[in-house]
Amino acid sequence: MLEFLKHRKQLPLSIDKNTPITEVRYVAIDTELTGLNERKDSIISIGAVRMTGTKIELGNTFHQLVKPQSKFKPDSVVIHGITPSDVLEKPDIDSILTDFLTFCGSDVLIGHCIAIDMSFINKDMKRVFGNPVSNPVIDTYNVYEWLKMKLPTSSFFSSPLKDISLYEIAKCFDIPVRGAHDALVDAFIAAQLMQRFIPALIGAGIENIGDLLVIGHPLEGGDKFKTSTGIANF
Repeated sequence: MLEFLKHRKQLPLSIDKNTPITEVRYVAIDTELTGLNERKDSIISIGAVRMTGTKIELGNTFHQLVKPQSKFKPDSVVIHGITPSDVLEKPDIDSILTDFLTFCGSDVLIGHCIAIDMSFINKDMKRVFGNPVSNPVIDTYNVYEWLKMKLPTSSFFSSPLKDISLYEIAKCFDIPVRGAHDALVDAFIAAQLMQRFIPALIGAGIENIGDLLVIGHPLEGGDKFKTSTGIANF
């Protein structure tokens, strides 16, 4: 299986860009981190939930605590509540990547400010497999910004935000944020955002995944989000 995945990641995954966004299989993902420095910090938790169109598959999830490759920071522990003892006997990221990739399959990955998550995942992907994740990726924040520009009078997109965090935007759609900064919970919140976005996207003329991939393409490196108020994604 490991050799198969290693070979698969050498080839870009293909997707029919004409597929309606209501028929696409998505995997909403989130990570918890020891910090935001890609060179010094590492993943301590990965969560993912699958959805097809607007249907979230609550029984089809992935969640794993990870023994990190770097030291814990007190400020990160305060945010996500994961302590060194919680992950002391958990598998390291090298052991988890294969299962994570298998879960994701060839589905479209979605997440809020997902460039941050992908930068950490791909750092380990390149080290273990020699290549980054090849799945198409969509940033729910960029989709939100596009919809806000196209639908400025909509009550969902006209509300002023304190910051650009997942939780602040989720409140605009009455999505509960209890248990925030848990990787699986945050992945589920991102999935619910996409669930709300799809009808609005269709109303704004975005009907196929090819167009959605253009407007939802994540910013490289996620630097904008690392320095923005409220985006402490670890």
